[in-house]
Amino acid sequence: MPHSTPLISTIVAGLVLAFILGAFANRLRMPPLVGYLVAGVLVGPFTPGFVADAELANELSEIGVILLMFGVGLHFSLKDLLSVRAVAIPGAIVQIGGATIMGLGLATLLGWGLGAGLLFGLALSVASTVVLLKALQDRHMVDSEKGRIAVGWLIVEDLAMVLALVLIPAIASINGVEGAALHDPFVDFVENISGIHLDIFGILAVTLVKLAAFVGFMLVVGRRVIPFILHYTAHTGSRELFRLAVLAIALGVAAGAAYLFGVSLALGAFFAGMILSESELSHRAAQESLPLRDAFAVLFFVAVGMLFDPMILVTDPLPVLATVFIIIFGKSILAFLIVVAFRRPVGTALTISASLAQIGEFSFILAALGVGLGILPVEGRDLILAGSIISIILNPLIFFVLDLLRPALESRFGRPEVVAAAAERTEPDLVASVPRAAAPDVPQETEATQVPTGQSGHVIIVGFGRVGSVVGEALLEAKTPFLVVEDAEGRVNAARALGIEVVVGNAAASKVLSLANVAGASTVVIAIPNAFEAGQAVEQARKQNAKVLIVARAHSDEEETHLKTLGADVVILGEREIGLGMVDVINRDSRAVAEITASDAVESVLAPLVAAAAATTPKLPSDPNLLAEAIEAAQAEVQHADGGPAAPPALVSAYGEEPDEAFEVPEETFEAPAEPDPEAVEAEDIAELEALDAPAENVVAEAPMPPESVLPRPDKPATTPGTPFNPEVPPPVTEEEKA
Repeated sequence: MPHSTPLISTIVAGLVLAFILGAFANRLRMPPLVGYLVAGVLVGPFTPGFVADAELANELSEIGVILLMFGVGLHFSLKDLLSVRAVAIPGAIVQIGGATIMGLGLATLLGWGLGAGLLFGLALSVASTVVLLKALQDRHMVDSEKGRIAVGWLIVEDLAMVLALVLIPAIASINGVEGAALHDPFVDFVENISGIHLDIFGILAVTLVKLAAFVGFMLVVGRRVIPFILHYTAHTGSRELFRLAVLAIALGVAAGAAYLFGVSLALGAFFAGMILSESELSHRAAQESLPLRDAFAVLFFVAVGMLFDPMILVTDPLPVLATVFIIIFGKSILAFLIVVAFRRPVGTALTISASLAQIGEFSFILAALGVGLGILPVEGRDLILAGSIISIILNPLIFFVLDLLRPALESRFGRPEVVAAAAERTEPDLVASVPRAAAPDVPQETEATQVPTGQSGHVIIVGFGRVGSVVGEALLEAKTPFLVVEDAEGRVNAARALGIEVVVGNAAASKVLSLANVAGASTVVIAIPNAFEAGQAVEQARKQNAKVLIVARAHSDEEETHLKTLGADVVILGEREIGLGMVDVINRDSRAVAEITASDAVESVLAPLVAAAAATTPKLPSDPNLLAEAIEAAQAEVQHADGGPAAPPALVSAYGEEPDEAFEVPEETFEAPAEPDPEAVEAEDIAELEALDAPAENVVAEAPMPPESVLPRPDKPATTPGTPFNPEVPPPVTEEEKA
């Protein structure tokens, strides 16, 4: 190459080797960060071959720590920090003091001075943020109470290390080393203004004031300025500008906090993220910063590995073992006893103990600063690096061992609460009648031990997020038996609030699926968005039940193929369903628009006709009495003239029948009817029609008909066979009657 490019060479060598060795470690079912550390050792100055620039690697790793702490702040609000203050603050302080004393004891055995021992103990007392978050994320515990306590504990440790970094010059002076070159500029400014040389207590007071000023500035000014900048950038519609704004806020606030207030870069980035977490854009900001955060976190581990000299394992094995013992066993036992003393569940104590059983970035900063001041010998730095790498490699194994020891520790320090399936159906009266112990010695908060579900032929929903909750609500309405597998505490509580049975844990674990009775289930719905975790859940579910229906979700064709290969029967592609839903809305709206248009056209045609009919139709009076009088008047106008009563039905025989003899009357009682005159009949009909058209007052009442008993009874039927009966027309006269 025409010129030297150490930055490019360091980044390329670090990322390429980290990828190769990280994939190999993952193949061996080890954390990928083990491969990252080994990659740093290979490109470091203590191994043959290519040597990367250690100073550049350290600066790149600082960017990774800044972005990581910014992400922690985005997911950890001030409310969460205050919610665990009762355990995190005193627990972290006691644990730092205990670890420092143990480190001081080892340093004394090695012949080091007081200052070196204190600095060495402080370096062993603080855990790595990167490692702790990785461990919690891999076990889906970040949002749980255990995760909040662990992260809050770590934040308190970071705050303590900020104070330690400021007090290191005072410690150097105690050890007889001149550390004036590393004095805090703000402390120098106070000394120049007051004319008083500050001792260790004065430096501590100034540091607390400076830290309080930074926190107050972030809560008053940062809470308004940072969300405003991000919202303004989001309204521009440029994704590139939004991503740039997120990085500028994270790095700018971290650098400003370090230069103006003298706090660490990591703490400044953490407060920037915590302030931004109150905005609705926090999730998008976390997503935009995630790729760079992961990349620079890898460079952080590579930089740590570059500082490690593997020969110390051969030259000083006993000090290395003692250092590892303090980190893994000393800190873990101390943290466990502290958490149990605060009456927390044994499971929470074990999780925090395992999370803190390692050291990381602050330890390296303290070690480098101590060596630069001449407080800490180079051997101390190598022991810190060796203990860090070994503890990070063994951290997953520590989680596994503590899970095995959990039943025995629970029986010793507290009995777990067993959650039965019918616990929610306990009657209040029965509960009140059970006698209770006066002063129980078990922890106030007991951790539930899960029991296998009693359901069979049910539906299992893996994940109760936006998709899983919709499926769950539909199954609740349909009264279909189902349960939920979830590991996020907030979603677990939301599901239980709806009366849903929940199995807490990661569905990728076969034990969790066994508790959910996959072998007896009818359907498994994988509602989690992560295709990798969904694939593990599908694979485990298919192993336990070869015939169960597995329905999963995906975001791409590749994910769909991946899930079906692992055993999913049906994979719903989110983007495809969204497109089909839009098409359905378009078609439905088009039909609705056509129907509305046709209805409007018909209404426009009928409107004039309806209006005209309404104008010509007389309005009825609203008064009921007037309405009744109008109806009577209308009936009087069309009333027919009274023609007398009709012939009795009994005297009119049916068609083709002779009159009944029982109703016959002797002939002498009646006179023979007169022969009707056709012309008279016609004239009578015309007169009747005219009478209908004439007013009612002109109608002349006819003489009433004689009573029924006087009417003559005909001796023959009133109708003629073959002729339809018409009561208004008299039957025709036969030839015999004419003769």
